[in-house]
Amino acid sequence: MLGEPAFLAIGKLRHPHGVHGEILMEVFTDFPERLRPGVVLYLGREAMQIRMIKCRQHREGLLMTFEGFTSPEEVGQFRNQIVYVKSVDRPPLEDGEYYHHQLIGLHVVSEAGETIGTVTEILETGASDILVVIPNSGPEVLIPVASAFIHEIDLNKREITVHLIPGMQGEEAGS
Repeated sequence: MLGEPAFLAIGKLRHPHGVHGEILMEVFTDFPERLRPGVVLYLGREAMQIRMIKCRQHREGLLMTFEGFTSPEEVGQFRNQIVYVKSVDRPPLEDGEYYHHQLIGLHVVSEAGETIGTVTEILETGASDILVVIPNSGPEVLIPVASAFIHEIDLNKREITVHLIPGMQGEEAGS
């Protein structure tokens, strides 16, 4: 699909752990179960290809071991590197579920077809994600990702149809 990134960030390597070449990864992905021995990962802006041979839970994330790296000094060079997977290797989602990168840049329109703005960011609040929509003029519009507000997401049209309630676009309620 147009606009699909080649890689998706799934975590950030923090620091070596122990003496056998493990390194702690802070997890970004909602799908850590895909990190199985043998999976190929890509590190940093250069997308250095590396094979993960072991992975286990840790209170702060995941501890990983990479093929060919057996000491803390060797894996220490990867400190603060972002870990990526190829976008084509991402797991499929259920109907009605979307990856954040699929929503960024979509045009937001009202049920009446009026342009509201463009999705520029998605805030994760715990209860519900929030679309940050920047209009052509005026303040940003925050729209909860909930069926009461989101009526349709059409990736082919690159459009989200929403129902806004008074006050969501900065106008006074009741005006």
